[in-house]
Amino acid sequence: MPFLEKQEKNLLKTLSDLAYCNLFSPLRVEFERQILGADFEEVGPVWSLDMDDPDRPLANDWKVYKRVDDLVRSLSQRLDKSAKATREELVLYEDAVLFVLYHRYVGAMTEAAFTSGSEAVSARRWRFYQDYRRDWSQLLEVSGVSFPTSHEPAHTFACYFQIRRAFLNTFHHIVGSSPSVARLRETIWESIFSHDFRRYRRTLYRRMGDFPTLITGPSGTGKELVARAIAFSRYLPFDEAKCEFKGMKGELFFAVNLAALPATLIESEVFGHRRGSFTGAVEDRKGWFEVCPSYGTVFLDEIGELEPELQVKLLRVIETRSFQPVGETAARTFAGKIVAATNRDLGQAMGQGRFREDLYYRLCADQVTTPSLRRQLEESPEVLDDLILFMARRVAGDEGETLAKEVRAWVGQNLRAAYPWPGNYRELEQCVRNILVHRRYEPRPQVADHGAAGLLNQLREGEMTAEQLLSAYVTWVYHQTGSYQETARRLEIDRRTVKSRVDVTLLQEFRKDAN
Repeated sequence: MPFLEKQEKNLLKTLSDLAYCNLFSPLRVEFERQILGADFEEVGPVWSLDMDDPDRPLANDWKVYKRVDDLVRSLSQRLDKSAKATREELVLYEDAVLFVLYHRYVGAMTEAAFTSGSEAVSARRWRFYQDYRRDWSQLLEVSGVSFPTSHEPAHTFACYFQIRRAFLNTFHHIVGSSPSVARLRETIWESIFSHDFRRYRRTLYRRMGDFPTLITGPSGTGKELVARAIAFSRYLPFDEAKCEFKGMKGELFFAVNLAALPATLIESEVFGHRRGSFTGAVEDRKGWFEVCPSYGTVFLDEIGELEPELQVKLLRVIETRSFQPVGETAARTFAGKIVAATNRDLGQAMGQGRFREDLYYRLCADQVTTPSLRRQLEESPEVLDDLILFMARRVAGDEGETLAKEVRAWVGQNLRAAYPWPGNYRELEQCVRNILVHRRYEPRPQVADHGAAGLLNQLREGEMTAEQLLSAYVTWVYHQTGSYQETARRLEIDRRTVKSRVDVTLLQEFRKDAN
C-alpha cells in the first residue's frame, strides 16, 4: 500500500506550493481555491484587509489548516507503522508538517510577541516552545525514517516568528484593495524574504541584511511605513537554551531625515564623531551606523538630498560594511541593514551630476515604489472609504466609525469626485483630523494645474495669494537647482523652509514641461 493516495498526494503538492508562495501573491488565493474547492470563501479580486471584517480574508487559510491537520495526524500514524514512503512523499509530508505547526502555534506566538511586563514575565512568554518542540519530535523525528531535508526546529521557529511579524506589519498597515497596493504588499514581502522562500530558509536569511533597499514614490505615500515594515520583519535567531529571541530587547530602527539637517550634522548623526573633531564636538558621539545592531536597520529618508562627499562615505559602507566616525582614522564595522527613501527623480539627479551612479546602482538592487493616492483611486474608487475608516479609527479610536461617516459625507458634498489628493495619505489624514476638530477641511489651493503656463496665467490675473506665490517661486528655483541647499543659498532662506515650501504637485508639472 502506498504511503500517499493519489488524491492526498495532489493535495499536498498544492499545499507545498501554497506554503512557500508569497503570502500577498494572487497565487495564494488560487492555491487555497484548489485545496478547498466548494468550501472556498470568495474574498474579492484583491487579497487585503477587510475594514468591516478584518478576519474574513483569513477564513480560507484556517480552513486549509484544519483540513491538512487531520491529514498530517493520519500520515504520522502511517509512518509509525513503518509505511514505506518515497523521497518525494517525505518532502511533501515535511512541508505539510511545517504548515501545520506554524498554524498550531501562531496564536501563542502573536500573544508572546506583544507581552510586556517584568523580566520574569518576559522570560516565560516563549515557554510554549517546549510544546512546539514536542510536536516537532513526534512528527519529524520518527524512528527509522530518514527525512530528506535538514530542518532545524529552532531555526524553523525563528522563521515562523519572522513570517508572523512580516504578515502583521504588511497586512494590517499597508491598507488598500487597489491593484497597485496589492503589488506593493507583494514587493514588500519579497524585500523581506526574496522571491524564493525555500532558498531564504536554507541560507539567504543570513544575508538579506547585506542588501540595501531603496523606496521611491511621491511625498506622503507611506515610504517610512514601508521602511518600518521591512525593518521590524527581519530574521531574529531563537536561542533554545535561553528560550528567547536574540535582538528583541534593543532598538531596531534608526531613522534620520537627510533633508532636515545640514551636512555637518548629518555626518555626525549617521557616522558619529570624536571629541574635538569640529567646533562644538565636546564629547564622543556614536552615530547610527555604530549604534545599530546586526538585526537593526538604519533608515535614510530623503536620500536624494545627501551631499556628494557623504554619498562617497555611504557607498563605502554599502560596499565594505565599514565606516569611520568624524575625526577618527580607524574603521568600524556596520552589521545592520540600510533602507533609503526619496521622492526625487534620481535618474534626473544623476544626469545633472548631483547623485552618484555607483551609489544608485548599489541601492536599487532591491527597489520598492509606493503608489500615489490618486493612482489608487483611479484604479479602485472605493478604496477611499476604506482609507478614511482606517485613518478615522487611528485618529479617534472608539469614535472611528462615527467620524468616518462624517468624513465621507463631507468629502462627498464638498470635493469633486476626481479630486487628486496631491498630498496623498498625509493629506487625507489631515482631512480626517480637520473634520474631527472643525467639521470642515480646506484643501490647499492648487496654484498650477498646467505647469509653468498655468502659473504665469494666474500671476497675470492676480489670482495668487502671497503664500501661494512664495511656494510657487521656491518650487521653481528648486526645480532649476535640484537641491534644497542650493535653493536656500540663492533665496537666502533656511533649507528647512525650502523643503516645507516645495509644492510636489507643481514640481511634477514643471518636470513634465521640461520633458
